[in-house]
Amino acid sequence: MLFSPLFCALGLSLLPLFLFQCPAHACPARCECSVPTRSVSCYRRRLAQVPEGIPIETRALDLSKNRLRIVTPQNFSSLLLLEELDLSNNLLSSVEPGSFRAQPQLRSLRLRSNQLTLLPRGALAGLSDLTLLDVSQNRLVILLDYGFEEQRRLRVLELSDNELVFIAPRAFSGLASLRSLTLQRCNLSTVPTHALAHLHGLTSLRLRDLGIVELQAHTFKGLPRLKHLEVDRWPLLDRFPTAALQGLNLSTLSITHTNLTSVPVVTHLLYLTHLNLSYSHIRVLPAGWLRGMDRLEVVRVRQSNLLSVEPQAFQGASSLRLLDLCYNRLSTLERSVFHASEALQTLLIGQNPLVCDCRLRWLLVRTPPLLYGDVQPECSAPAPLAGKPLRDLVEPKISRYVICTKPRVVSMATYPAQAEEGQRAWLYCSADGAPPPSVSWLTPHRRHITTKSTGRMVVHTNGSLEFRMAEPQDSGMYVCVASNPAGNATLSITVAVKSSGIRDRALYANRSFLFDSDYNSSLINGTEEYTIRVVLDFTTILVSTAMGCLSFLGVVLFCFLLLFAWSRGKGKHRGSVDIQYVPRKRKGANSELTETSGPRRVNMKMI
Repeated sequence: MLFSPLFCALGLSLLPLFLFQCPAHACPARCECSVPTRSVSCYRRRLAQVPEGIPIETRALDLSKNRLRIVTPQNFSSLLLLEELDLSNNLLSSVEPGSFRAQPQLRSLRLRSNQLTLLPRGALAGLSDLTLLDVSQNRLVILLDYGFEEQRRLRVLELSDNELVFIAPRAFSGLASLRSLTLQRCNLSTVPTHALAHLHGLTSLRLRDLGIVELQAHTFKGLPRLKHLEVDRWPLLDRFPTAALQGLNLSTLSITHTNLTSVPVVTHLLYLTHLNLSYSHIRVLPAGWLRGMDRLEVVRVRQSNLLSVEPQAFQGASSLRLLDLCYNRLSTLERSVFHASEALQTLLIGQNPLVCDCRLRWLLVRTPPLLYGDVQPECSAPAPLAGKPLRDLVEPKISRYVICTKPRVVSMATYPAQAEEGQRAWLYCSADGAPPPSVSWLTPHRRHITTKSTGRMVVHTNGSLEFRMAEPQDSGMYVCVASNPAGNATLSITVAVKSSGIRDRALYANRSFLFDSDYNSSLINGTEEYTIRVVLDFTTILVSTAMGCLSFLGVVLFCFLLLFAWSRGKGKHRGSVDIQYVPRKRKGANSELTETSGPRRVNMKMI
């Protein structure tokens, strides 16, 4: 008798377990039940409706890969303890309001790969503890205001692969705890800035496969906690406005598979640690574009048609440990691109046409050696080293082949031989060396003009100096400067510009100051500097004065001609006119005019 209450209690506690294990009464015939996990799996059973007999103690229910078409409040009304529900890969076209109101403990709801076109307000009512919602791969066209107003604990929302054309400004209102959001392969034409502004706790945002043409300023405003931003496969995006990322404190930024031709401005993202700009059309990594980013650790610019990395391009990225420049068109990577390479551990530069000369010597002699990853970089030139991996280059090959030769100016010429004022003219400079030298020019006014300079004088990539409009003050001695890592070479040539007459010069009197001989701009450390000098010579002052005097004398002569014509006609025309009029009568008792007053006469003198 002493043990009867104990056995009774034990029996009552094990009763649900026995019932759960009994397939005939507690588990649907076409499903599988697990007692330890309290889960029921009806995966791929070709069910057209929710089966009956699901144990009320079920915590996880898998109904994916079936033929369910609608969800109603009666389907799961008895499953009060349900925490995970998977309805993926069905034929669901509708979720009625209140369908999950009886599952207050539901934390995960998967509606992936169905035919839903709309989530009506109230469809998720009662799911206050929901943390994951997946409605990807459906046919959603619009997200209505307050559609997720009760999901204040939702942390992950998947909306990819829908037909979304519009997201209402308050569609995400109430999602204060949302941490991750994915928008992928939908028909949005702009980023839903106003809707995103309600996600104050968002830390990860993925925007993939979108046909958005451009980003507006302050696109991601209201996301102070955003740490990871991914912009992937935007084929129409060709520029990234400076203000688009203002106000963010990102640690990871990925802008890949775009049509960008220049690097975005990221120097204000001081907490950035990972940057990925791969699969674009960026040709040059400019000097100083990462200035001040001492927390940056990983930079990837893979397969981007990259042609060159300018000196000091990674200045300021003192913590950089991995640099990925694979599958580009780089011929070299000089030591000067890094402010300090001690932190660099892995350099991925495979599949580039590298020229193994003195510019790459620092890589070969560096200790400890850098890691090159799975794709080993190889030399494309010089011929004795073509096809050889960098890791195989040791002495004496380094001293014999990995060298540079000082440039030499081969020839210079002018075209035309005699430059005339107001016409185009060219100076040609040909130089050789290994590697091929870059050519710049020094003018008689001691200005240094390079391929980055703009103005009336420009230097082309072939080393020629073009005068877009020659002027007499351009005459003088010009110095061609050929430079490469081995040194410099110079050669001078004299230019004489023939001055035209005053009449011909007037044709160019109204030219813009942009073509003034003393106007040029140059890029110095990433900053464009201009030099503008207004020239007022004696000839210009004389011409201006003469034109003013001629205009004044012409006006005076015209006045004298009018006076002469008037004096010739004097006496033939009447000099006065008589006007007769009748004054209007005044009304009132005090009127001084009588009704018998006659007309009046006025004589006017003609002048």
